[in-house]
Amino acid sequence: MFSKVTGGTVIGIDGALIGVEADINDGLPMLNLVGYLSSSVKEAGERVRTALKNSGYYLPPKRITINLSPADIRKYGSGFDLPIAISIVLSMGIIPVIDLEKTIIIGELSLDGSIMAVNGVLPMVYHAFENGITTCIIPVQNVAEAGLIGGMKVYGVKSLVEAIDFIQGDIELCPYENVEIEADFGLPDYKCDFSEIKGQPVLKRGLEIAVSGFHNVLMTGAAGAGKSMLAKRLPTIMPGLSFEESVEVTKIYSISGLLDKKGRLIRERPFRAPHHTISNHALIGGGTVPKPGEVTLSHNGILFLDELPEFNKNVLEVLRQPLEDKKIIVSRVQASYVFPADFMLVAAMNPCPCGNYPNLNKCTCTPFQIKKYQQKISGPLLDRIDINMVVKPVQFEDIFSDHDEESSEAIRQRVVETREIQNKRYIDENISLNSELDGKLIKKYIILENEVEDYLKQSISNKDISARGINRILRLSRTIADMDKKDKIEVKHLKEALFYHNHVGITVR
Repeated sequence: MFSKVTGGTVIGIDGALIGVEADINDGLPMLNLVGYLSSSVKEAGERVRTALKNSGYYLPPKRITINLSPADIRKYGSGFDLPIAISIVLSMGIIPVIDLEKTIIIGELSLDGSIMAVNGVLPMVYHAFENGITTCIIPVQNVAEAGLIGGMKVYGVKSLVEAIDFIQGDIELCPYENVEIEADFGLPDYKCDFSEIKGQPVLKRGLEIAVSGFHNVLMTGAAGAGKSMLAKRLPTIMPGLSFEESVEVTKIYSISGLLDKKGRLIRERPFRAPHHTISNHALIGGGTVPKPGEVTLSHNGILFLDELPEFNKNVLEVLRQPLEDKKIIVSRVQASYVFPADFMLVAAMNPCPCGNYPNLNKCTCTPFQIKKYQQKISGPLLDRIDINMVVKPVQFEDIFSDHDEESSEAIRQRVVETREIQNKRYIDENISLNSELDGKLIKKYIILENEVEDYLKQSISNKDISARGINRILRLSRTIADMDKKDKIEVKHLKEALFYHNHVGITVR
């Protein structure tokens, strides 16, 4: 007897529907799984056989064939256990013929028949809903996650017996309702604030410009000057995630197994700060079964690289492509996987190995050591940095000043207004922020008057600036003009852009 149910898998960060077909016929007793399967899926045969036996269902001594289609998609993971078991039970005639065309079934089986959680349920259920499926039967541990998809009936099951009884109508289960969806959405409650940073008006201005246009930043300064403190507060001045952005980020974290058990949408913009010992694959993603790396986990948020020169040079160089393309393509023999990587790079570094330069009373490094240390960052990578700032230690009088510093909320309001200007300008384009302008769009949206163009030519005539660097100066000028609510870029906007872009590190004298 033939039967078919629908399961799911994840390709990149998106779900895909997989048909799970079972056929039982006379022949040599065996359980055969086909359909371009990975080793983890091939092992499902023994798990399903034992789980069925321990649940009171014995396989007949016949030839059982399980096909997972389409055959050109490589199947990974343990989420096929439950749909395979259900399709076998249907073929055995234990369950009467039931229409499961609008139902997706996902779950991993343990040998005693209990059902365990799987990663990536959200993108699978989301894709199923987009394709007309209205019901899902999944592990009870994943119901909050799947419940984020409004309009989908979500049923959580604890065991194979419970799943079978529910499908054939012997028991009733109440669909899960995520009552916290609306409450979850909005601005998060951050535990830190920009008002805690004393002084540093130039740095605060530079970071506000960076966030307003989503520009990459490099901060150079002595140890303890406050680089990490500044970086960690950047999410507090960024606009809240839109619903679409929130779903996309949540899908990424679902695949990576990083969602909390309450199944809430991620509201905070990601802030990832990997250690400098990170490998290439951990940073950009990969593995036998490609998984998102730190650049993808930073999507729609910030990737903070502290102690930048301490990172392996090969690791830093792999950042060049995602910084330009806003995505990562991981190619394998079976397929190519595309992971989004639209993040804002924020990097910090000391000016020398000991971290005390230019304080010659404390610095023990030779000029050669300082230059060698600063040269660990390649020119092509620096060319992708929009804003370069020197972080100087906070003055003593600023630390004990009673002056109230500006709050994150006040800065965020200005950032939101600046981004709204950009969103309206690029409403007919496939971009939304100034940092996304490419060569053709730069010519269309950044038109300099003669006075401004002459000043730019004069300013860069004696400097070794690449065409990419000039474009970044223009984008930065456009953002500063937007902050000033000006339609045209003026000389003062260009001057400020040159100030924040041109300084790279602390030079050795």
